[in-house]
Amino acid sequence: MNIFEKLRSGADVDMATPEYVVAIQHMTECNNLCFKINTSEPKPEVIRPLEEQLFEGRLDATSYLMPPLQIDFACQMNIGQHVFVNHSLTCMAAGGITIDDGVMIGPNVRIVTDNHDFTNRMVLRCKPVHICRNVWIGVGAIILPGVTIGENAVIAAGAVVTKDVAPNTIVGGNPAKFIKNL
Repeated sequence: MNIFEKLRSGADVDMATPEYVVAIQHMTECNNLCFKINTSEPKPEVIRPLEEQLFEGRLDATSYLMPPLQIDFACQMNIGQHVFVNHSLTCMAAGGITIDDGVMIGPNVRIVTDNHDFTNRMVLRCKPVHICRNVWIGVGAIILPGVTIGENAVIAAGAVVTKDVAPNTIVGGNPAKFIKNL
């Protein structure tokens, strides 16, 4: 199992081990590409090739990510078709992020898949995040490790999502709670 598979699996990963060097190299490459994206002239013909490079050719032509953005492990992300991401997305994607078709993500959203062991903070503990079809995530929401957001759900602005969200529901608050069915 390589380091990226290990991170996705949820196994403890010690960042002080030699095997983690590959992960650090990938994070550095992602950081450099995000810097180029974020400091480039805001034209699709300039930004899109850099985003394609960041996602290693896996970003569908129908999906759009508006800079600035910060993604640490783009190789751990899968983004579907017709996805729109507004500015200032931050993804801590070590544990894997899947964004299905038709998802809309508002400005300043943070998606986090990793945490640290409380006794040895050099140990990462990751859990994947899955955002299902046609989800709408409002401005400033935070999605925490291990969360699945069901189809057609709406995450209210500023919500902190700590547990799974049922399909066709609206949640909001900190921690996010059920508001109503759609």
